[in-house]
Amino acid sequence: MDDNNFQNTRFTVFVPTSNLSDLYKSARIAPVSLTYFHACLENGKYTVNLDFAEMRFTNDETYNRLGRRVFDIYIQEKLVLKDFNIMDEAKGAQKPITKPFTVNVTNHFLAIRLSWAGKGTTRIPTRGVYGPLISAISIVSDSKPCASPGSGMSLGAKIAIGLGSICLIIFILGVLWFFGCLPKCWQQRKDPNEEELPSGTFTLRQIKFATDDFNPANKIGEGGFGAVFKGVLSDGRVVAVKQLSSKSRQGNREFLNEIGAISCLQHPNLVKLHGFCVERSQLLLVYEYLENNSLAQALFN
Repeated sequence: MDDNNFQNTRFTVFVPTSNLSDLYKSARIAPVSLTYFHACLENGKYTVNLDFAEMRFTNDETYNRLGRRVFDIYIQEKLVLKDFNIMDEAKGAQKPITKPFTVNVTNHFLAIRLSWAGKGTTRIPTRGVYGPLISAISIVSDSKPCASPGSGMSLGAKIAIGLGSICLIIFILGVLWFFGCLPKCWQQRKDPNEEELPSGTFTLRQIKFATDDFNPANKIGEGGFGAVFKGVLSDGRVVAVKQLSSKSRQGNREFLNEIGAISCLQHPNLVKLHGFCVERSQLLLVYEYLENNSLAQALFN
């Protein structure tokens, strides 16, 4: 997330005197990881363009040319480029380069993460921050544009087809109701988890089904964020559901920060975030269930 507050902008580098265009004269840099989220996208294919220009090192015969910046690029939590070195790809420092990637968005959500994997330099040319660096990001939809207003059927024809379709649907429903078939057609599914949902998102019905409607018997903890309940999804996965307390002062920003932090710090020894739910003023996080409790309990109990 990049909202121009101090926490996100304190690692910003500038090159005021350079032959680079204005787009590449500033960049964001981080010691370990840079993560950007884009929500509310239309599902479909997109071209993600990542723009880079190395501005901490030089091309001359000085000590500054010995620096090396190496990091990995993840899009939708998939490794798309490993051991990326801006200078090697651009054939020198302060030379712009754009890396395009085709991405399929299926849950209206896009995540881009640049992660330092411990390679490159940390003290050359001077001791400092040599993690991932990026100048700009652009996202372009690959979907075909809609037809122009002047093409296709006239407005009158569209209205006639719409009214005819409505009348046909009403007639079919009347026939089904007359023969007693309508209740069978409208039976609800017993398991709300069978509904088709984007990966990483859950409905409030799914969460209630998994936790037995937040049964107090399934409550396994209470933290600063709110209560934590144990639940079982329809596929058999045992999860821990973290519920934002109605009395908590934390809001949407804190909720998004927790999602971003857990998503960026994925590690085999850290708890995994399965997804989240935002519905009816409810803010819920769904984690994997740790049967042996947390590291804090093991250390301090």
